[in-house]
Amino acid sequence: MAITVNLDMLLDKAYENLPLNEILDAPVDALQGVSAGDAEKLKAAFNIKTVRDLGTNKYFRAAVTLLDLESTAR
Repeated sequence: MAITVNLDMLLDKAYENLPLNEILDAPVDALQGVSAGDAEKLKAAFNIKTVRDLGTNKYFRAAVTLLDLESTAR
């Protein structure tokens, strides 16, 4: 089953029409609002180089889990 999602608000223009696997393997600064400088800091601090790395980083996933738990506890 094909699913269509508009990711334009999340991505820099150059990445808007790429397949999901290419977006996930793109540099983290492909995300709208993440600068090249931000990406360098993420790489230095957490070895995050791609959107996939960011999404699978154990610290970021832990933070999302905590937020999800908070929203279900209300």
